[in-house]
Amino acid sequence: MSPDRREAPRSAGRLSPALLPIFLIVLVDIFGFTLVIPLLTIYAESSRFHATPFEATLLVSTYALCQLFGGPFLGRLSDRAGRKPILLLSQIGTMTGFIVMARADSLWMLYAARAIAGITAGNLTIAQAYISDNTRPEDRARSFAIIGIAFGLGFFIGPAVSGKLSEYGLTVPIYAAAALSCTSIFCTLFLLPGGKPSGVGHDLTQPASAPGDRTTADADPPEAPGGKRLSVLAWGVYAQYFRRPALARLFSQFLCFAFAFSTFMSGFALFAERTFTWNGHPFGPREVGYLLGFNGLLGIILQGGLMGPLVKRFGEATLARAGFAAVFLAQVLLGLIHTVAPLLLVSVLSSFGTGVLRPALTSLISRNVGRSEQGVVLGLNQSIHSIGQITAPVLAGILITKGYLTLWAWVGAVSVLVGFVLSRTRVPTAQLR
Repeated sequence: MSPDRREAPRSAGRLSPALLPIFLIVLVDIFGFTLVIPLLTIYAESSRFHATPFEATLLVSTYALCQLFGGPFLGRLSDRAGRKPILLLSQIGTMTGFIVMARADSLWMLYAARAIAGITAGNLTIAQAYISDNTRPEDRARSFAIIGIAFGLGFFIGPAVSGKLSEYGLTVPIYAAAALSCTSIFCTLFLLPGGKPSGVGHDLTQPASAPGDRTTADADPPEAPGGKRLSVLAWGVYAQYFRRPALARLFSQFLCFAFAFSTFMSGFALFAERTFTWNGHPFGPREVGYLLGFNGLLGIILQGGLMGPLVKRFGEATLARAGFAAVFLAQVLLGLIHTVAPLLLVSVLSSFGTGVLRPALTSLISRNVGRSEQGVVLGLNQSIHSIGQITAPVLAGILITKGYLTLWAWVGAVSVLVGFVLSRTRVPTAQLR
């Protein structure tokens, strides 16, 4: 072991200066994304497109389906061509999708806009890979936290700003999202250093090398399933992880969470405009945006100061069960209420549940595999989330089209109830790593 390698941990306290532009880039991208969330389905329902609720929620599925196939391709392309050029390609695609969406005058153009955005939606994955390239293994947990901060700020400010801008027209927030995407492109061009993978970590799917394993200069990407970025169609490789009882149980829990979350996100705006009123008029993009912004604020409070102590006090498995219980109660109440005051209680319960479920389940999944398998398993976990995003909006659209609003809310409740039952079976401690 060389002296340089032994001394590496001592200098680990300072994070790479490249993380500041990455933080700005991710933050701007998330702002753009969350500007569109509160109004997408209502925009499709407007007199401009006359979409049914089913056709409106299918826009969410279209985006997720295209992302499911486009994301891994862009990730592998960035491994070869470098992070910066592929990140730029992804950002240009995102901006193009927003512009087409704002300029669309027919429903098929709206679907095309979401398809363009989905196929090129690799911004976050490539940003994570860039962080992995430019940080030491022992610093990556802290470095990846900047993406969590950007998400929290984006989901707090973005929907609220969207709600305000929608007062001037439904296309105004979409053009604002396009402008933010353009800003993100300039940030990448002029602020982000480097282009090729640095060799420090190759990408997020590569295992973190322990000090003294071998030098990063001669570290080659391992073969699948030990870290190689796989195609979404590599079913044979993925199937082996479902043969492990603990992992299969955790993946099933994550699918239950993803399905319930996607059911809520894809259908809530349509549900709210049919259920709640404010100052004598139905909920619209403004009210939905403000409410989602409130949820984002609660998420910042949870992730910023409470999650660490909660994990230390109760552990991930207990938090996962509490998260399932909170979301279950929120969804049941959502199907029963018709006024705004109890909706705030639902938001608190839902924000707590979703805020603890995703990190708790992801942590449990990562602890059940070896270090060399982290990339593939976390990639599989993202694919499972995409499956939830594809299937849930279809069912949500059908139920809301038929006027089954309470049943729409309770579908999410049933999904997390199944997850809660699965979570009652403890993961054997011997399998955790």
